[in-house]
Amino acid sequence: MSDALLQKVSELRARAPAARRAILDAILEDPDRVLEESFEALAERSGSSVPTIMRTCRDLGFAGLREFKLALAQTLALGGSPLHRRVNIEDAADDVVSKVSRSAAATVAGVRSQLDMAALGAAVAAIAAAPHIDLFGAGATSWFMAQDLQARLFRLGLSANAWSDYHLQQVAAGAQGPQGVVIAISHVGGMPSLLDAVDIARAQGARAVALTRPGTALAARADMLLGLSVPDDAVMHVGIDAYLTHLTVIEILTVLVAQRRGDPAVQRLRSVRNALQRHGIDVRTHPLQSWDGDGVVALNRSIP
Repeated sequence: MSDALLQKVSELRARAPAARRAILDAILEDPDRVLEESFEALAERSGSSVPTIMRTCRDLGFAGLREFKLALAQTLALGGSPLHRRVNIEDAADDVVSKVSRSAAATVAGVRSQLDMAALGAAVAAIAAAPHIDLFGAGATSWFMAQDLQARLFRLGLSANAWSDYHLQQVAAGAQGPQGVVIAISHVGGMPSLLDAVDIARAQGARAVALTRPGTALAARADMLLGLSVPDDAVMHVGIDAYLTHLTVIEILTVLVAQRRGDPAVQRLRSVRNALQRHGIDVRTHPLQSWDGDGVVALNRSIP
């Protein structure tokens, strides 16, 4: 099963024209590298062209390189050991570091090809102009992502709350209104209580941004879908690939929203940083803190 796609590549190579054969050779030689490459990089490495790569992907039964990469990533995910999809149980430490690092890099590199730029732009515009934003996460990992994004938006000067309790998610959704935004984060995208909260918020006139896999029940409810597909994890249902892609999108959203809001956001960030530095927080060299007899903090010498 795990070799089926690569076998198909090998079979096509045997009868392909020279230009396409070079592309297929590059795939067979280092399939992991293909996951990291753009159209242009793969074309340059194989001495071919982007249109020829597109035709080769169609010969393999895929609409384009993006769809082929997703299938290839799924195929490679079935290999390896129960510890990690690309690691064999007997691999040396150097091999483990190399394979895990390359896998993580390929995962992050794949975000660009999957994001719908129109949906991303609409989400940024809605978030930047929203009178209030509620963030919902289903499960420990998604809750962490929601909390992280809430802190980032708050630092930009936006009114934003993250809710972990399912009942409070629904209460917050019921308090939403026109032009408001809810951001729902869930890799699995099927938690009934989360779906209910999104439905409630949309019924109040709020718009829903969903960070999830395409084809999920949550994706179907999204006004703006930030859809990301990742290979299945060898250990957990929601693994490192989901973490990395979601964190990458959160960083992208933060930067784009800050750009959209312009100078007020930049000034807000500067003010926060200056305030923390004045009080010895979040700086590399910060003063030691101790309590005097009256319970007042005294600042001692700086740490070198």
